[in-house]
Amino acid sequence: MKLYYEILFMISLLLAGIYALIWKKRYSIFYTLIFLLVPLTLRGYILQTSAVHLGQAITGVKLAYQGAPFLLLFMMFAIFNLCNLKQSKLVNSIFFFLSWLIYIPVLTIGSKPLFYKSISLEFVNGKPVILREYGPFHTVFYLFIATYFFISTGVIIYSLIKKKDSSKKILLTLLFCEFSGVFLYLFHHVSPIKLDFSPLSYLISEAILLVVIHRISLYDIMETAIDTIAMNGSSGFISFDKKFTYIASNQVAKEVFPSLKEIRVDSNARKNEELSSELISKILDFKRDNSKAHFFKECGDKIYRININFLYAGKRRHGYMIYIEDDTRERKYISLLNGFNERLKEEVAEKTGHIERMHNNLILGMATMVESRDNSTGGHIKRTSDVVKILVEEIQKDKSDDSLNLSDEFCHNLIKAAPMHDLGKIAVDDAILRKPGKFTSEEFEMMKKHTTEGARIVHEILKGTDDTAFHLLAENVAHYHHERWDGSGYPKGLKGEEIPLEARIMAVADVYDALVSKRVYKDRMSFSDADKIIMESMGRHFDKRLEKYYCLARPKLESYYSDL
Repeated sequence: MKLYYEILFMISLLLAGIYALIWKKRYSIFYTLIFLLVPLTLRGYILQTSAVHLGQAITGVKLAYQGAPFLLLFMMFAIFNLCNLKQSKLVNSIFFFLSWLIYIPVLTIGSKPLFYKSISLEFVNGKPVILREYGPFHTVFYLFIATYFFISTGVIIYSLIKKKDSSKKILLTLLFCEFSGVFLYLFHHVSPIKLDFSPLSYLISEAILLVVIHRISLYDIMETAIDTIAMNGSSGFISFDKKFTYIASNQVAKEVFPSLKEIRVDSNARKNEELSSELISKILDFKRDNSKAHFFKECGDKIYRININFLYAGKRRHGYMIYIEDDTRERKYISLLNGFNERLKEEVAEKTGHIERMHNNLILGMATMVESRDNSTGGHIKRTSDVVKILVEEIQKDKSDDSLNLSDEFCHNLIKAAPMHDLGKIAVDDAILRKPGKFTSEEFEMMKKHTTEGARIVHEILKGTDDTAFHLLAENVAHYHHERWDGSGYPKGLKGEEIPLEARIMAVADVYDALVSKRVYKDRMSFSDADKIIMESMGRHFDKRLEKYYCLARPKLESYYSDL
């Protein structure tokens, strides 16, 4: 019997460890309390089966009994959370207070005849056996536990019937969890096996909770900032998993695709005629050819641009995210342009080019302004941009089978985005940015924040542009140019191909310029010494595939820096 409880205890620790690994800030505190309390409760069962005196046995009983009121209380709160039902802090406080009231008689075991009228310890064949006579509060205790069960079950059944924003699969799983606990409790009292199966129900609850927590990460569409914007603006979002199971959408999306108002979370969208013909077919086209990432849909007097992308949870693809934006003004403008003659088209193109040049000059001006605050990196913006251009030119020349095969658009965007890579330094304190020497560890931690701030600033600058490819690339360059191939970089510690290619290329240019340029705290390094460092860093700091392009570009780089 002791071995049985010890095995359960070890499993509970394993499940708690798994929960700790997947834990996220948005998880309810009640999930965490469940995973903390189960091992402590099981420890009480182990104490009972290994007791050498009555005091030790009583301690084990007290620990084991805390599982019933508090574990079931936290599970009930977790069910409210998973069913998207909010209860007030006052209600939570009342339930918590009542649980303590019902647990207080347990603490009197061995001293007062409230929960147990009597308790003693005997040894049968060398094994401890606890003999007990139940008191009046024992019955009250189990009536209270039954109340928690009926409230939890009622909430689940209510959500199954009334709430379409709760997953049916998750609700049925929670219902199974509730009834499995009751079944194991009843089975314990009729089974010839002299084992308490209640602790096993705790582990089942933990395991089910882990599965549910993993699943709800796909449904948590309201948790991201982009969805907050979508819910309050004119943009729509729809998400499906890989099997086209409907996950979530916002109000704008339901106006564009009215069938979304009728289908339930976890329903297969292919079974809906409208969604299958108007949306799922387009997603299948995108799946076969990623260039087919958008289409247009008229809805009343509006024209919407529907953008298709992959749905990510962490770094893994889990399905598809549909982004809907009102494109009426742009579509009508394009329609108007189509009615003009060729001369007017050329004039519009010329003006568009002028605007783009103004935009590029504005970006370069901002980057230069930021750099002017840093007295250690004068000219860094222009030099790194030129180095990126030299590297990209060598990559484009490569026509071998193992070439990176970069598109002209990608190369153009990367060269244009390079000056933006250090925009985040505008958020770094002058005392750190203008320090004439190396940083302390605390100062370096502050300086590292320029990557995250840079990505945020770039996002704000470009969020109105239609060039989403350039927008994403520029954000990546600012955010990840200090990541390292071996995962030792910052801010995310990305590793290998998790780092966007544009950031990997930027990293080579950034480091090379830092090595061969004079700073207030160091002299410029010789080309040979810099080359040695760069080559030794291939496969550790830098992507090894960039090595041959760096080697091909080296003569041009040395010539470029020699002329400065």
